[in-house]
Amino acid sequence: QVQLVESGGGLVQAGGSLRLSCVASGRSLSSYDMAWFRQGPGKEREFVAAITWSSSNTYYTDSVKGRFTISRDNTKNTMYLQMNNLKPDDTAVYYCAKDQVEYGPLIATLSVRYDLWGQGTQVTVSS
Repeated sequence: QVQLVESGGGLVQAGGSLRLSCVASGRSLSSYDMAWFRQGPGKEREFVAAITWSSSNTYYTDSVKGRFTISRDNTKNTMYLQMNNLKPDDTAVYYCAKDQVEYGPLIATLSVRYDLWGQGTQVTVSS
Protein backbone atom coordinates (compact mmCIF):
# COMPACT_ATOMS: atom_id res chain seq x y z
CA GLN A 1 0.00 0.00 0.00
CA VAL A 2 1.33 3.40 -0.97
CA GLN A 3 1.87 5.89 1.84
CA LEU A 4 3.14 9.44 2.09
CA VAL A 5 4.95 10.49 5.24
CA GLU A 6 5.89 14.10 5.95
CA SER A 7 8.59 15.23 8.34
CA GLY A 8 10.63 18.31 9.16
CA GLY A 9 8.04 20.48 10.81
CA GLY A 10 8.63 22.28 14.07
CA LEU A 11 8.67 25.57 15.94
CA VAL A 12 10.71 28.38 14.44
CA GLN A 13 10.95 32.12 14.92
CA ALA A 14 9.82 34.52 12.24
CA GLY A 15 12.52 34.87 9.63
CA GLY A 16 13.77 31.36 10.20
CA SER A 17 13.84 28.36 7.88
CA LEU A 18 12.58 24.80 7.78
CA ARG A 19 12.85 22.01 5.24
CA LEU A 20 9.95 19.63 4.93
CA SER A 21 10.29 16.17 3.43
CA CYS A 22 7.68 13.83 2.02
CA VAL A 23 8.68 10.22 1.51
CA ALA A 24 6.58 7.84 -0.53
CA SER A 25 6.66 4.17 0.35
CA GLY A 26 5.11 1.19 -1.37
CA ARG A 27 5.68 2.22 -4.98
CA SER A 28 7.45 4.78 -7.09
CA LEU A 29 5.62 8.06 -7.60
CA SER A 30 8.10 9.37 -10.16
CA SER A 31 5.41 9.62 -12.86
CA TYR A 32 3.05 11.80 -10.85
CA ASP A 33 2.99 15.49 -10.10
CA MET A 34 3.19 16.20 -6.40
CA ALA A 35 2.13 19.11 -4.24
CA TRP A 36 2.20 20.68 -0.81
CA PHE A 37 -0.95 22.01 0.83
CA ARG A 38 -1.41 23.56 4.26
CA GLN A 39 -4.20 24.16 6.71
CA GLY A 40 -3.84 26.89 9.28
CA PRO A 41 -5.88 27.15 12.49
CA GLY A 42 -9.48 27.94 11.65
CA LYS A 43 -8.72 27.99 7.93
CA GLU A 44 -9.49 25.79 4.97
CA ARG A 45 -6.79 23.68 3.38
CA GLU A 46 -4.94 25.71 0.75
CA PHE A 47 -2.52 25.01 -2.07
CA VAL A 48 1.10 25.96 -1.40
CA ALA A 49 3.29 24.57 -4.19
CA ALA A 50 3.45 21.84 -6.80
CA ILE A 51 6.06 20.19 -8.98
CA THR A 52 5.69 18.18 -12.14
CA TRP A 53 6.71 14.54 -12.28
CA SER A 54 9.89 15.43 -14.19
CA SER A 55 10.69 18.52 -12.08
CA SER A 56 10.47 20.56 -15.27
CA ASN A 57 7.89 22.96 -13.82
CA THR A 58 6.97 24.30 -10.42
CA TYR A 59 4.12 26.49 -9.25
CA TYR A 60 3.61 28.48 -6.07
CA THR A 61 0.82 30.34 -4.42
CA ASP A 62 1.56 34.06 -4.38
CA SER A 63 2.10 34.32 -0.63
CA VAL A 64 5.11 31.98 -0.68
CA LYS A 65 6.78 32.97 -3.95
CA GLY A 66 10.40 33.89 -3.42
CA ARG A 67 10.45 32.28 0.03
CA PHE A 68 9.57 28.61 -0.56
CA THR A 69 11.18 26.17 -2.98
CA ILE A 70 9.67 22.83 -3.95
CA SER A 71 11.87 20.05 -5.27
CA ARG A 72 11.93 16.29 -5.61
CA ASP A 73 14.37 13.44 -5.90
CA ASN A 74 12.71 10.59 -7.77
CA THR A 75 15.63 8.27 -7.01
CA LYS A 76 14.69 8.60 -3.35
CA ASN A 77 10.92 8.83 -3.92
CA THR A 78 11.05 12.03 -1.89
CA MET A 79 9.72 15.55 -2.26
CA TYR A 80 10.91 18.60 -0.37
CA LEU A 81 9.72 22.05 0.59
CA GLN A 82 12.43 24.48 1.60
CA MET A 83 10.82 27.32 3.54
CA ASN A 84 12.82 30.47 4.16
CA ASN A 85 11.94 33.79 5.78
CA LEU A 86 9.02 32.17 7.54
CA LYS A 87 6.19 34.33 8.80
CA PRO A 88 3.59 33.75 11.53
CA ASP A 89 0.97 33.43 8.78
CA ASP A 90 2.81 30.33 7.55
CA THR A 91 1.77 28.51 10.74
CA ALA A 92 -0.19 25.45 9.61
CA VAL A 93 -0.22 21.73 9.22
CA TYR A 94 1.55 20.97 5.96
CA TYR A 95 0.45 18.04 3.81
CA CYS A 96 2.03 16.46 0.79
CA ALA A 97 -0.17 14.99 -1.89
CA LYS A 98 0.00 12.97 -5.11
CA ASP A 99 -1.82 13.90 -8.30
CA GLN A 100 -4.28 11.25 -9.47
CA VAL A 101 -3.23 11.74 -13.11
CA GLU A 102 -0.07 10.00 -14.27
CA TYR A 103 2.19 12.19 -16.41
CA GLY A 104 -0.30 15.01 -15.95
CA PRO A 105 0.01 17.75 -18.58
CA LEU A 106 -0.88 20.60 -16.24
CA ILE A 107 -0.11 21.34 -12.63
CA ALA A 108 -3.23 21.20 -10.48
CA THR A 109 -3.87 23.54 -7.58
CA LEU A 110 -7.21 22.12 -6.48
CA SER A 111 -7.11 19.51 -3.74
CA VAL A 112 -9.72 17.33 -5.47
CA ARG A 113 -7.09 16.45 -8.10
CA TYR A 114 -4.93 14.77 -5.49
CA ASP A 115 -5.82 11.28 -4.38
CA LEU A 116 -3.15 10.36 -1.86
CA TRP A 117 -2.27 12.45 1.20
CA GLY A 118 0.17 12.29 4.04
CA GLN A 119 -0.76 12.71 7.68
CA GLY A 120 0.70 16.21 7.89
CA THR A 121 3.49 17.90 9.78
CA GLN A 122 2.99 20.91 12.03
CA VAL A 123 4.85 24.14 11.31
CA THR A 124 4.60 26.88 13.92
CA VAL A 125 6.18 30.27 13.36
CA SER A 126 6.45 32.56 16.36
CA SER A 127 6.61 36.32 16.07
